[in-house]
Amino acid sequence: MKQRVKVGVVGLGLRGRCLVDMCLSEMPDVELAYLCDVSEEALALTVEILDNKGIPTPKLTKDYREVVADKAVDAVLALGGWDMHMTVARASLLAGKYTAIEVGCAYDISECWALVDASEATGAPLMMLENDCYCRRALTALNMAKQGLFGEIVHCDGAYRHYLAEYDLFRGASTEKLPYRLWEYVYRNAHQYPTHDLGPVSKLLNVNRGNRLITLVSVASKARGLADYAARTFGEDNAFAKLNYRQGDIVTTVITCAGGETITLNLDTSLPRPNHLQDFCVRGTRGMCSENLQNFYLVGMENWHTFNEGEFYEKYDHPLHRELQKEGSRGAHGGIDWLTVRAFIESVKNGTNTPIDVYDTATWLSIGVLTEQSIAKGGAPVEVPDFTRGKWFRREPSVRQKYSLDEIVDDPDTPVYPES
Repeated sequence: MKQRVKVGVVGLGLRGRCLVDMCLSEMPDVELAYLCDVSEEALALTVEILDNKGIPTPKLTKDYREVVADKAVDAVLALGGWDMHMTVARASLLAGKYTAIEVGCAYDISECWALVDASEATGAPLMMLENDCYCRRALTALNMAKQGLFGEIVHCDGAYRHYLAEYDLFRGASTEKLPYRLWEYVYRNAHQYPTHDLGPVSKLLNVNRGNRLITLVSVASKARGLADYAARTFGEDNAFAKLNYRQGDIVTTVITCAGGETITLNLDTSLPRPNHLQDFCVRGTRGMCSENLQNFYLVGMENWHTFNEGEFYEKYDHPLHRELQKEGSRGAHGGIDWLTVRAFIESVKNGTNTPIDVYDTATWLSIGVLTEQSIAKGGAPVEVPDFTRGKWFRREPSVRQKYSLDEIVDDPDTPVYPES
C-alpha cells in the first residue's frame, strides 16, 4: 500500500483549479507532482493557489506527454476540456498509470473503445470522476435498493437542468475563438451532459455487472434559447445573437436495459429556469425516490408527505454521508467532489480497481455520441456497445472498499479525511 500518491493534473480551467484547491492540495497523502495546461494564465493561477497554502510549486509544463512519461507519477487526472479528455486519458493508460477523467462526452465511439483497449492492454484502471454517484440522495437510494426496500426497480429518471446561458456558456466568450463548452452548442446536437444522473442510475441498476444498456432513442427540440439570450444580453446585432446554434434546447433520451428497466434522461440548459435540478428518480414495485419532490416513499407508509428526505437520511444514510455529517464536509458541491477524488486516491494507494471502472466510464462517455446519432435519424433506435465484450453478466467480484458503488461498505478504519 502506498502511503503517498504522486499525481499529475492536466487541465487547469475552472474545474481543474477547483479540484486542486479544494481537494487534492488538502489531502496529506497526495503529492502534486505536475501541473499541466497550455495556458500560462491557468498555470499561474494554480500556482498562486498553492503559494497561498504554503505548498511548493510542482513541475509545470504545457505538454501532457511530459506528465505521462514520468515514471515517478502514480496517477494522472485529465481535467481539461472535452476535446482533450480522451487523448490525455489514453496516453496515461498506455503509460500504465491510474487515470481519472472528468465528466463529458466522446466525439466518436472509437474513442471509447480506445480507452478500453488501452486499459486492458496495460491493466491500468480508468475512473470517471462522476461526483453525482456520491451525492447523498443517490447513495441513500443505493443503500435502500441494496436492502430491497424499493422492491424490483422498473424505471429511473435523470436530467441536467441548468440555465447555462446565464451561468457559464458565454463567460469570457469570443466569436473568434469559442470556449470549448459553447463550441459544443454551436456545432453539436446531442445529450451533452448525460452522466448526471446516468452514473448513479447505472450503479442502482447494476449496469456492467449483471445488467447492461441495450438501446437508446433520443429527440431534440428546436434551438432558440441561446440566440434569444444573446440578443437580450448583448444586442440583436451582436455576433453571438447571429450564431446558428445546433444544440436543441430540450433533449429527451430513453434507454432500455437488458434487465427490462428503462431510463429517461433529459438535457435542459438553454431555456430560462429558476433552479438547477437533475430529476433523479427511482421507481420500484414497492417504493420510490424523487429529487423533484425531495421525497422517499415506501408501500405502507403512513403520513406520506413531500420534503421528507431528512427522515430517510436519518434512517438510511450511506456510511460515507454519516461520516460527513459527523465530521463536516470539505471540497465543492457539498463534499461530493471530495468523496469522488478520495475514491480514486484510495484505489491508487491500494493498487485496486476503481469504483467507477473503465467499462462504466466508456459506457457513460458513449451516450453523447449515440444520442447525436439518434437525433440525426429522427429519434431512431441506436445500439449501446457492450464495452465489457460480454463480461457484463460474469464479471469478477468488485473491490470491497469504503467507496464501493456496487455494495454498501462501512469502513471506519479508512477515514474520509486522512491525517497528515
